[in-house]
Amino acid sequence: MDWGSDLWDQHDVIERHTQSGLDLLDRYVKFVKERAEVEQTYAKLLRNLCKKYSRRGIKEDQDTKLSSQQAFQDVLNELNEYAAHRDQLSESMTLTICVELSKNLQELRLERKNHLCEVKKAQQNLEITFKQLEISKKRFEKEWREAEKANQQTERVQQDTNSTKADVDKAKLHAHSRVHIADESKNEYASQLQRYNKEQSSLYHSEIPSVFKKLQDLEERRIRLLADGYVQFSETEKKLLPNINKCLDTISSTGRNIDEKQETLVLIEQHRSGAAPPADVEFEDYSQGIKPVASDNTPHLPKVRIKQLFKKKQVTSPDKNTPPSLGDLSRLPPDQRRRRLQEKMDDLQKEMQKETEQSEALMKMKGVYEQNSQLGDPSSLQPQIIQTAHNIARLRGEISKYQGQLTEAGGGTLQFSPPSAEYITVLSESSTSPSENIYECGLDEEFEVDFPVGQCTALYDFDGSSEGAVCMQAGEQLSLMDEDQGDGWVRVQRASGDVGYVPASYIQII
Repeated sequence: MDWGSDLWDQHDVIERHTQSGLDLLDRYVKFVKERAEVEQTYAKLLRNLCKKYSRRGIKEDQDTKLSSQQAFQDVLNELNEYAAHRDQLSESMTLTICVELSKNLQELRLERKNHLCEVKKAQQNLEITFKQLEISKKRFEKEWREAEKANQQTERVQQDTNSTKADVDKAKLHAHSRVHIADESKNEYASQLQRYNKEQSSLYHSEIPSVFKKLQDLEERRIRLLADGYVQFSETEKKLLPNINKCLDTISSTGRNIDEKQETLVLIEQHRSGAAPPADVEFEDYSQGIKPVASDNTPHLPKVRIKQLFKKKQVTSPDKNTPPSLGDLSRLPPDQRRRRLQEKMDDLQKEMQKETEQSEALMKMKGVYEQNSQLGDPSSLQPQIIQTAHNIARLRGEISKYQGQLTEAGGGTLQFSPPSAEYITVLSESSTSPSENIYECGLDEEFEVDFPVGQCTALYDFDGSSEGAVCMQAGEQLSLMDEDQGDGWVRVQRASGDVGYVPASYIQII
């Protein structure tokens, strides 16, 4: 069963049905477009929501280091990633469904129009043939009547006694002519009738069934495209579900990983002062005239008011880029002071590591340029080498300063990483046990006497403007106090007695 054989006479029905199917496909394309816009708007609103709540409490969260506050920021970050996947879903729907279906829809409309035009053209041709058939039929009918009249007229002339032979011959010739014309019109009518029947048979048994079969194939392709569009509508989102579920799982893990016990202990670590609570208030007996003399060994504790214990402290957060001065840290409680000093030392170590690696890279590059001048000019790297040297000297001085403060605060010596990590660590050669190891930072001369390990000559001028460094002139003889420990610096002593650090590449050991 197909449209061509069973619906050959239902042209209007097929035309309406195919148009309705294309309209449905067009409606579905518009629906998917609006759905994609909904996803895009949803993603935009989610990003705006994350941005709105990410603005608050970021500085405080970093200062307090509470996992619950950081977890909220992680939730916002994952939700922002979730919004990106929603944006991707909108884009995928637009490309895989809307664009493809719109293209196919235009092709189907054009194909349907061509098929209907074929049917219309065939019907018009049949109508023209039918009109020609009617004309030939009417002409045959007219000519046959004229021929009958001519025959009747010939009979009347023959029966008339007054008619001459010439009149009879003339009437016969006229009747014969009319009969001949009628026979020609009859043949033409028969030919037109045969032509019309042939075209009509071809139209209803061949052309229309063929076109309607093509329209049926078109309709089936249209239905298949629409069905595939329904499937893609679901599959497109299913492909992104693993990523979306991953974001949601990460948010769930973030909440499960929060330890409420550890969270409360962080507050102790952040604000513990280390001071002992005030002692009991002594009883003052005014009933006795003479008070007993207090022992000299009895400590005089300051009187503390209860209001002062619970008075709210005004804490001002220091600038992120400004290191806390010694005065600011000295006013902090012991535990907080040690913690702040330790954090500062950790930051300086990381910065020293970065500068040391940059210095090594520059020296290696300079060596390559010296071996092959075509690759570059070694002197072009000199400003960067000098700047890196100044930065390392400055960092060395700051490490020395904060190490001293940490020692005074009772924090002990800082445990540096091995020399391979390129941190500035110089173990005292005169220490007798691991507990006596200290890091020489330019202040050890007050506690021990260093002896030169060799002599060296300055190859270049060095201003020594950074803290912990010493200046020197090209050609100057220097005493080598400590060799290069892997950071590209050596400690030297000038003839004037000044001791400090200079770049190892600026000297030549004798």
